[in-house]
Amino acid sequence: MPKVLILGAGKIGALISGLLAESGSYEVHLGDVSAEAANAVVGAHRFGNLHAHQVDATDAGALRAQLQKQPVDAVISSLPYYCNPGVAEAARAAGAHYFDLTEDVEVTREVRRISQGATQAFVPQCGLAPGFISIAANELIGHFDELRAVKLRVGALPQHPNNVLKYSLTWSTEGLINEYGNPCEAIVDGRRIEAAPLEGLEEIEIDGTLYEAFNTSGGLGSLAETYGARVQSMDYKTMRYPGHCEQMRLLMNDLKLNHDRGTLKRILENAVPQTLQDVVVIYVAVTGKQDGELREENYVNKVYPQVIAGRLWSAIQVTTASGICAVVDLVINGRGQHHGFVRQEDFRLQDVLQNRFGKHYAATGGKEVSAHIVVSGQGGHQRRNS
Repeated sequence: MPKVLILGAGKIGALISGLLAESGSYEVHLGDVSAEAANAVVGAHRFGNLHAHQVDATDAGALRAQLQKQPVDAVISSLPYYCNPGVAEAARAAGAHYFDLTEDVEVTREVRRISQGATQAFVPQCGLAPGFISIAANELIGHFDELRAVKLRVGALPQHPNNVLKYSLTWSTEGLINEYGNPCEAIVDGRRIEAAPLEGLEEIEIDGTLYEAFNTSGGLGSLAETYGARVQSMDYKTMRYPGHCEQMRLLMNDLKLNHDRGTLKRILENAVPQTLQDVVVIYVAVTGKQDGELREENYVNKVYPQVIAGRLWSAIQVTTASGICAVVDLVINGRGQHHGFVRQEDFRLQDVLQNRFGKHYAATGGKEVSAHIVVSGQGGHQRRNS
C-alpha cells in the first residue's frame, strides 16, 4: 500500500487526508506544526490508515528526520507557497514524489530547478487554478489544428454575497493577496508579457449570472510556456461578482496595502467572513482553426459544496483536494510514467474526471449546471454535454 505524507492540517490538507484515507488504498500520514491540529483531523475522520504527526516543515532537519523515520512514496504540501521549496528539497533527498498547490510563479521555478535529473515526479500547481483549469484547457487545445486565443477563467465565490466586497474568504488569505498583487503572465499578439494584476476587467455571463473577471497572478501555470509559440493570445483571469475589483483596487493600489500585505491580511480576515456555502465556477474558451474553419470550444462547470467522508466541505476545498488527489493517484499508479518536472497539462482531462477522486468535479450537489466537456472522436470533433 503506497504511503503518503501530507503537510498542513488546514482547510485543504484535512480533505486531502480524508479522501486518500477513505479510499482504503493509501497509508496516510498527516503532519502539522501543531500536534493538536493534526490529531483533530485524524480524530474527525477516524480512519485506521490515517496517522497524525507533529512536524515543523519549515525546519529542514526536522522534516528530513520525519521522512527518514517514516519513509513515504509521496509528499503532498498543502502549506503556504513560500514553504514549498524546502519541502521539495526534502522530498528529493528522500526519493519521494512531490506535489503542491502553489500559484506562485517563482516557487514553481525553484521546484523545477530542484527536480532536474530526479527519478521521482515533481508536480507543482496541482490545485484548481493553476491545476485543473490547465488540464481542461489542454484538452480543448488538442482539438485545434491552429490556435488563436485561449481564455481561462475561474471564480471561487460565496453563493449569497452580502458585503461591499461581494466576497467571502474561501481560500488562503495569503494566497489570495499573492494572486491579487503579483505580476500576471499572459500572451498578447504572440508575445509573452507581464500584465498588471487587477487590470483587464471584463464581464462574463454564465447560466444567467453576471460576473466580472480581471488579471490575477499564477493561474496560467506552465501553459504559456507550453503553447506560447502557437497561440496569439492567452490569459487567466479570476471571476468575482461585479464591483469586487474596484474595491480591491482601492485597498491594494490607492491605499498602498499591496506594499503592506500583513496589514491587508489582518483587515480581510477581521472584516470578511468565511463560508462553506460557496460555488466554484470554471470557464475555458479556446478559439482557432478546425478543418480550415474558425471555431470556438468551451468547458464550463460549476461545483458546489459536497459531503465527503461524512462531512460537508466547501466547493473550493472539494475542487482543490480532489484535483490534487487525482493527480497523486495517476502518478503513483503510473508505474514510473511520470518523473522529473511534471506539468499539469501532462494529465488528460478524461483520466482526471474518471478517476475516483477527480469524479467530484462531475458532482454538482443537485444543481442544474451547464457543463460542456469536449472529447475527440474518430469522425472529427465531437461535443458531449453533461
